[in-house]
Amino acid sequence: MAEGAELLRTALRAGTPVESVYLAPEGAEDPLTQETCAQAVAAGARLFPLAAGVLERVADTVTPQPVLTVLPMMGDLPPEALRPDAGSLIVVMVDVRDPGNAGTVLRTADAAGVQAVLFSGDSVDPYNPKAVRASAGSLFHIPFGVHEDPLALTATLAGAGYRTLATVVRQGDDYAGLDWMLPTALFLGNESAGLPEDLRAAIGGSLGIPMEGQAESLNVGVACAVVCFEALRQRRTRSPG
Repeated sequence: MAEGAELLRTALRAGTPVESVYLAPEGAEDPLTQETCAQAVAAGARLFPLAAGVLERVADTVTPQPVLTVLPMMGDLPPEALRPDAGSLIVVMVDVRDPGNAGTVLRTADAAGVQAVLFSGDSVDPYNPKAVRASAGSLFHIPFGVHEDPLALTATLAGAGYRTLATVVRQGDDYAGLDWMLPTALFLGNESAGLPEDLRAAIGGSLGIPMEGQAESLNVGVACAVVCFEALRQRRTRSPG
């Protein structure tokens, strides 16, 4: 489920099939929302006008936006389908449980030109409504998949030719000193516990983000952004043209 007219517009622009749209009375009074719903109907969606107060009882927010969209699940990317090219980057979330963080990672990866995002271990469901909102529509743009076993995923990606790197708080290589033109799978761990020890041992290397001040660590979404945009900077400065 995607809440709000903007997410519906983003899904339509991305060519995502829309199954149904539920419209509250206040949404029916907005011309832009009406136009978006008409586009969804023209694309094959079913439109259900709702009585006042109905949407508030089914949405997961206290004050929901007046449009709720139901879409098919899209995240079935098999890791075996990924092929490494110069500068390609995959982000793997392991046991990332906060939906806001997961959505931020999707949005960041999309903005930084990441090849794919993979959810592994006990990570949050990418279709969690809060994760969908936090992705700001990037859920409809970037390839992603769900793969429960992070150890098997590590072996698959390494066997395909990706360098595997774990993000750590201490004793990792400086992220800015790494060559991001090498195809890489970047593993992000749980918000408080990080990556499991057996997984860290299986991953080929580790990186850290040097910090000043008293902060213990960065939010997983912020850490992802710092690293992904360094990789993008290197691609922009080193790629021909």
